[in-house]
Amino acid sequence: MRSGYWLLALAAGYSPTVAAQGGATHVLVVTGLSAEPRFATMWSAAAATIVDAAHTQWHVADSNLAYLSEDPAADPRRMTGKSTKEMIAKVFTSIAARVHPGDLVLVVLMGHGSGELAASAVNVPGPDPTAIDYANWIAPLKPATVVFVNAATGSGDFAKILAGPNRVIVTATKTGMEKNESMFASVFALGLTGTDADADKDGRISIAEAFAFTKAQVAKAYEASNRLLTEHAVLADSSGIASRIAFGGTASSADPRVTALMGERRVLESSVDSLRRIKATMDSTVYSRELERLLVLVATKTQAIKALQGGGKP
Repeated sequence: MRSGYWLLALAAGYSPTVAAQGGATHVLVVTGLSAEPRFATMWSAAAATIVDAAHTQWHVADSNLAYLSEDPAADPRRMTGKSTKEMIAKVFTSIAARVHPGDLVLVVLMGHGSGELAASAVNVPGPDPTAIDYANWIAPLKPATVVFVNAATGSGDFAKILAGPNRVIVTATKTGMEKNESMFASVFALGLTGTDADADKDGRISIAEAFAFTKAQVAKAYEASNRLLTEHAVLADSSGIASRIAFGGTASSADPRVTALMGERRVLESSVDSLRRIKATMDSTVYSRELERLLVLVATKTQAIKALQGGGKP
């Protein structure tokens, strides 16, 4: 490809979206044993925030959305089952049977965790699934992009065990030894589903943006209360895709011109994803030429959006 395209893409602040943006989204949220009512309240609020966003903002189909908790009767409208090892395994098996190339799978765990390398776990009713169990469960999801967020305490070892190609692993702590009460889950839920984390103001929240927002806000909260920071979140992204996995924001823009441009960009991004899926069937020169054409159009739309929002020159 010509270097001019890459200069344009960089100027626009655009990086090509991963294939997941053109496929279906599958969401699994799991809250573990709370031990105290305040934890149950905190985690259920964070989980509900993500589940509601999956419904109303990301337009995830009901069949692709599962929310497991220690007490499903507490919120039967949202909760789909008990967060036992058996039920979690069933949900992963169901996703694996339906997932296709280009799909995105988002898994979010909240609870009290323990860090013991491969035996690291999040406490749930009954036997606790370990990091190895989760690694085995996500292995069949290879056709999709997987974002796995362990927002529990002592979660750091999950990053090493679950890391792999086409996966983004987020943990609330950097080691299994950081076991103090964590703020990460609540802040991350707000960052992923709101607008404050949208650093590039494109109407979508990338995993990288949500992570950076959460890490900064947690640090500020500790500083404001004169406490030593006892949780250091980690993002493992060996494929470099965290900034390209994005979820829809609550509202695109009050400016109809921006809204229209965002819609046009989404169509173009879907075309890019479709083209990539048929790459193997195309002549390499034709493929490269068409990919360049589409990416230049996407970058141009992004430049126009930023110009209208006051973030760049028309």
